[in-house]
Amino acid sequence: MKRFELIAPCHFGMEAVLKKEIIDLGYDVTEVTDGRVTFFGDEEAVCRANIFLRTAKRILIKIGSFPAESFEELFQGIKALPWEEYIPADGKFWVTKASSVKSKLFSLTDIQSVGKKAMVERLRSVYHADWFAEDGASFPVRIFLWKDEATVGLDTSGESLHKRGYRKLTPKAPISENLAAGMLLLTPWNKGRVLVDPFCGSGTIPIEAAMMAANLAPGRNRSFTAQTWEHVVEARRWEDALEEAAEQEDLSVETDIQGFDIDERMIAMARENARLAGVEKLIHFEKRDVADLSHPEKYGFIVTNPPYGERLERMPQLYRTLGERFRALDSWSLYVITAYEGAEREIGRKADRNRKIYNGMMKTYYYQFLGPKPSRRLV
Repeated sequence: MKRFELIAPCHFGMEAVLKKEIIDLGYDVTEVTDGRVTFFGDEEAVCRANIFLRTAKRILIKIGSFPAESFEELFQGIKALPWEEYIPADGKFWVTKASSVKSKLFSLTDIQSVGKKAMVERLRSVYHADWFAEDGASFPVRIFLWKDEATVGLDTSGESLHKRGYRKLTPKAPISENLAAGMLLLTPWNKGRVLVDPFCGSGTIPIEAAMMAANLAPGRNRSFTAQTWEHVVEARRWEDALEEAAEQEDLSVETDIQGFDIDERMIAMARENARLAGVEKLIHFEKRDVADLSHPEKYGFIVTNPPYGERLERMPQLYRTLGERFRALDSWSLYVITAYEGAEREIGRKADRNRKIYNGMMKTYYYQFLGPKPSRRLV
């Protein structure tokens, strides 16, 4: 079976969570850098990583890396890579994205253009062709430049892995599925504990929690670009990984996962998304103001993404109310991701932990207010 070096990009700030996920899948992590985790794996790993990893953005096969301080060095470095091992004569190939940090080459469009030309030059010499129809399978390529070191990867995922396939309806600024999963994985919450999201919006955090509780693989209901690359990853490897995912599912699990929102339209949206995810029976959604947040059980979790779009004058009161309801739930823990810098002040307590996470280009903080530990039987 072929062996690859695989790259899994993630949200900045979620590298440690993704590293643990990869190790738990049984693979050796070789490098952790800002926004990326690299590991070794075989054909099976390509499939399992795409289907099972909750916090990765995509899975790339690393084709190579080399120093590139000029476009000539970039061209020659990409041209020297063994593209023919992956891209057949009829393959459609292009540089879908380039990024550059602290490097002399910073024009992303030029990096993409040079990358494509170098690949064409290499494949021309191998296939003895002057022109490629590119009417076969797709082979999207990504180029990262970091401190004048170029890393080139082939994207096996296609659409970002945060697209699980269940979220057909979304508000204007939804939290992504893989970020919601990462937030949950940074807590000690488990399926036997209460979880409430009082600003649930389209339901992403409760849905991701329910999928974890039922052990539903996030990629089980979607397709991946590399499924058309049978010369790279055999079709039966995908079948085996999907069979493994199906065997692990347990929708009979009992949960207490709740999502509240003041907007009835959001609640309707969340219920439909939960139905599409197959977890509608595991979540209770309800129209409810955060001021009415309460629960009879102890040692629960509030995990939430309060709305960013609120008028500035309303933000202090919103967080003040959240803090009041949190204090009333005196044995609970509160986890809040927000870009609002007055969050701790208005909640009325300094967070026990605070992690900087980039939600797209927006810098946010994940404030973690820890409650007391329950007895062993609840852990």
